[in-house]
Amino acid sequence: MNLEHITEENFNLVLKIYKAGIATGKATFETQMPSFEKWDNAHHTFGRITFFNNHSMLGWGALSKVSNRCVYKGVAENSLYVSPSYQGMGVGTKILKKLIEISETNIIWTLQCGIMPENSASIHLHKKCGFREIGYREKIGQLNGVWKDNIIMERRSNKIGI
Repeated sequence: MNLEHITEENFNLVLKIYKAGIATGKATFETQMPSFEKWDNAHHTFGRITFFNNHSMLGWGALSKVSNRCVYKGVAENSLYVSPSYQGMGVGTKILKKLIEISETNIIWTLQCGIMPENSASIHLHKKCGFREIGYREKIGQLNGVWKDNIIMERRSNKIGI
């Protein structure tokens, strides 16, 4: 497996995996594919990674700001998607562990994410990588006209002095 950064050149492969995540109805509230410009503006310049095997993208992950307020400069939200063809093979674990490493290198002391309760594989993966459940948002957003809940998870770095 080779680690590569997400770029405009490989973004079409990112979108292919993202589209599969959208289709599950349990991975994101988004229903439309973003342009590269929109996606680029929504994410940190670091922590935009994908793993390839030969020429196949296995999955991707990215970090985004949770707020522009300076007090939250060390807090990021992580996103992670694995190609349906490679789910259950440890790809998600490799991506999330690499995102954790990159986040700590960039002085991110807290990673957080919101996961739909139906996405038990993602919840399990995050727990395996040191995340804990810190809350529950009931009916936080609608997806195709149906109100959905979110489990809020976070991981506090033990490498950054806080």
